[in-house]
Amino acid sequence: MGGSFNPAHAGHRRITLFTIAALGLDEAWWMVSPGNPLKPKEGMAPLTARVKSAKRMSRNAPIRVTAIEQQLRTRFTIDTLRVLKRRYPKRRFVWLMGSDNLAQFHRWKDWRRIAQEMPIAVIARPSYEDDAIASPAMAWLRNHRLSAAGFRNRREWSAPALIELRFDPDPRSATQIRRADPRWADGYQGPVPRDEVTHSLIFDQSGGNAA
Repeated sequence: MGGSFNPAHAGHRRITLFTIAALGLDEAWWMVSPGNPLKPKEGMAPLTARVKSAKRMSRNAPIRVTAIEQQLRTRFTIDTLRVLKRRYPKRRFVWLMGSDNLAQFHRWKDWRRIAQEMPIAVIARPSYEDDAIASPAMAWLRNHRLSAAGFRNRREWSAPALIELRFDPDPRSATQIRRADPRWADGYQGPVPRDEVTHSLIFDQSGGNAA
């Protein structure tokens, strides 16, 4: 699951644990983006602070926090996913995203190819459902819908496949946290964090990744 995690919060943890259980996954990777041009740079905390917030929120859960896109120097999600599949050939991946991302998925580079690289699980988010349903991406993906049970029972994972996951809406958001505490990142000073996938140290640097 990619995202800014600016900051990570209990809602991220809740939907991730729900998805792991619903799809029968071994674990989830939170890919903290160095930066996303589809989101404003103003108010974006340093990468290390966002990674540290994610590591704190994922503690004692089957979730790994990584900034692997920084190390791979991949600019677009399609490139990141292709490299991940080559680097970890024994793993089977599912791309997790919220319905807010599905609403704008057609703006991502090679979005159809992303859907062909690995199954996509879309997690419902309050107030974004109508936009997601009406999006060009949903018009294309709806022919590839698959239930969570159908996904779990597949011997071989194939794509494209769209799994829609619905549960009680979680109103928490990073935007609300930033409004309540604009200086939240100040609480994450100190040593640089270590990547839980690559095991390398994560440093702040300029630049960013595109969808």
